Amino acid sequence: MRLAAELEDRVAGVYSDLVRAAGGPRRSLAAGALREAAVRAVRWRGESVAFPGLVERAGTAPPRAAPTA
Repeated sequence: MRLAAELEDRVAGVYSDLVRAAGGPRRSLAAGALREAAVRAVRWRGESVAFPGLVERAGTAPPRAAPTA
């Protein structure tokens, strides 16, 4: 089941890119497909992520910058 969730996450990433790049009806279709991929991933995994399709936000928090003097 982890493989299925991973595949849905990757598909969601592709749809996320299409949402960013497209406009009009194509963007609406991509947004719907992104939502459906995220729902399927939740069904496989049993939990959700905050930002489906955005790998950089789905994992851990970003590293903190070191203070400069």
